[in-house]
Amino acid sequence: MITDPEMLKKLMQQGSFLPKEEMLEVTSKKGSLFIGIPKETSFQEQRVALVPEAVSLLVSYGHKVKVETNSGESANFSDTDYSEAGAEICYDKKEIFSCNLIFKVAPPAESEVELMPGNQTLISALQISIQPKVILKKLIDKKITAIAWDYIRDDSGIFPVVRAMGEIAGTTSILVAGELLSSFSKGKGIMLGGITGVQPTQVVVIGAGTVGEYATKAALGLGASVKVFDNSLSKLRRLQNDLGTRVYTSVIQPKVLAKALMRSDVVIGALRAPLGRTPCVVTENMVKNMKSGSVVVDVSIDQGGCFETSKVTTHDKPTFKEYEVIHYCVPNIASRVSRTASFALSNIFSPILVDMGDKGGAVGLISSDLGFRRGVYIYKGVLTSEVLGKVFDLKYKDIELLLMGMK
Repeated sequence: MITDPEMLKKLMQQGSFLPKEEMLEVTSKKGSLFIGIPKETSFQEQRVALVPEAVSLLVSYGHKVKVETNSGESANFSDTDYSEAGAEICYDKKEIFSCNLIFKVAPPAESEVELMPGNQTLISALQISIQPKVILKKLIDKKITAIAWDYIRDDSGIFPVVRAMGEIAGTTSILVAGELLSSFSKGKGIMLGGITGVQPTQVVVIGAGTVGEYATKAALGLGASVKVFDNSLSKLRRLQNDLGTRVYTSVIQPKVLAKALMRSDVVIGALRAPLGRTPCVVTENMVKNMKSGSVVVDVSIDQGGCFETSKVTTHDKPTFKEYEVIHYCVPNIASRVSRTASFALSNIFSPILVDMGDKGGAVGLISSDLGFRRGVYIYKGVLTSEVLGKVFDLKYKDIELLLMGMK
């Protein structure tokens, strides 16, 4: 032990020049999210809102995630996968719907809204055509902030969820058609595509949006001959540019379309309506004149379908024949590839939820992010959607004015 004061002073001066550990500023967490992932109960809904990898990311940011048991079962994710990712597995549905933030795929059922104590945030799809007024009023009465994920926009003004599901539906529709053409599906026994010396399959795509674009890409990739119809010249032009190759395109002229359908082996219905029913552009007589054993995949069926002969089918019994033409009219085609679709949803929402936590919660993100704000249809119990207000004859307020009044 050193007792000499001079020697001690000298050693202390030398020590002050030694390298020291850098002290970094640690930012405090503005708001930890308490997220509940319920098991989907809607008919044939196989997707799950968050995959285990996304849960692991959110937990690493200090957020808490509760997952209802068997939520990911239909997408081949086990409870063990979620618990190892840091989620708490719950066996009581009420516990899930008591979380501050409820994130699900399909709109909530009335029984699920009953379980919500109120003053929470709900993120799910909003299907205006089947949205019951009673559920909307109960969400309003419970002061819920409800966000429709199919109306959220990204920095480019694109609807990321709609586009992702459209990409999946477009590609999957061609894979479905290829299977239905095979002999073992009682089809014509032809391969969707083309090989040397054999005439390629004739594919008609009606609609040049995201679904039509990806159906066209998939069909061209297999070697099929593709014709694309749409009423928008700008969409057809964009499709040509995105494909990087020339394909037959045309506006929807009944005589031209009828002639193309007569020669086709596969027809993909990919028209979308901004609101309401999809225009029915293929008449019963057009279908009657198609080749026996040809395949129709009506992806637009969730909006009523663009074929006069279309009627809703299920994943269990997906097809029927009309005039010897095979019809596949299953809504929510993305659930056919539920694992891929669940990853697509998680890739979109993981950064959104992280950003939400950094902003102190849903209210903070709504205030600061215009694209996210576009998805809000109820804000703290106040209806902010003009469309829903007019459809159900309910009072609504513009969210921009609402936020200004709360500042």
